[in-house]
Amino acid sequence: MSPGSLFSQEWYSSTTGKAVLSSLMTRNLLKRKPFGILDKPVLPSNITADEVKYKILLVGKSGIGKTSTIAKLSGNEIPATHSETPGIHITTTQWPGMVKQMNKIVMFHLQFWDVGDGAMKKYEHIKTTWENQADCVIFLFSFVDRGSFEEISQHITRMTKPKNNFTKLVIGTKFDQHAYSEITQRDIRDFEHTWKVPILKIRNVPDTETKNDINEISQILTTICEHLWHRDIVLAGRSVPTSDGKISAC
Repeated sequence: MSPGSLFSQEWYSSTTGKAVLSSLMTRNLLKRKPFGILDKPVLPSNITADEVKYKILLVGKSGIGKTSTIAKLSGNEIPATHSETPGIHITTTQWPGMVKQMNKIVMFHLQFWDVGDGAMKKYEHIKTTWENQADCVIFLFSFVDRGSFEEISQHITRMTKPKNNFTKLVIGTKFDQHAYSEITQRDIRDFEHTWKVPILKIRNVPDTETKNDINEISQILTTICEHLWHRDIVLAGRSVPTSDGKISAC
């Protein structure tokens, strides 16, 4: 089975799915509820879910929206202006999925690592450690900055090593700014065909409390979780399960 077929999409609109999603939302059910590193959603007493934890490293040119993307996906406030990320920021969010093969609800504890360019250069000697520990690397570019898009291939080439078992995704920011877009649909198709990595799209603007915002966020988070789950399935043939239920490479 491949990503896109591992989770039940119908479950999200079921009574149980809506109840689980409600535990992740604010009272008006239109915005994501921010979670701290130690926080957990409070599920209804009649619903249980397995928990898995993953580290996600974001890579991309300065100023393209890494921090804003994390803020939007985690339910935090999106910065009004750009400023260089000082050091390393770790942000946590939660997202559920109904795994069809197991008929089981799984709550994904996603830990996003946002590393500023300054910190990346300053701590160059431990960059390999970050990459080795990552379960997923999300490469970001901006639709209004062609240079950031062209750098993605270089980043993937540099970070693709036999010992790195992370799954790869690409997110394009500011895709709603069509009048200024420097990336064509053909560019997207050619990239996905060459690298076999999907490109997701996000608007780095504050939530306007509309259903479209929630749909945009949910589709991205579900895709991230499915690729992480698929990655563990692929590793399972040459790996052993750890005490927390995840797969550890032998």
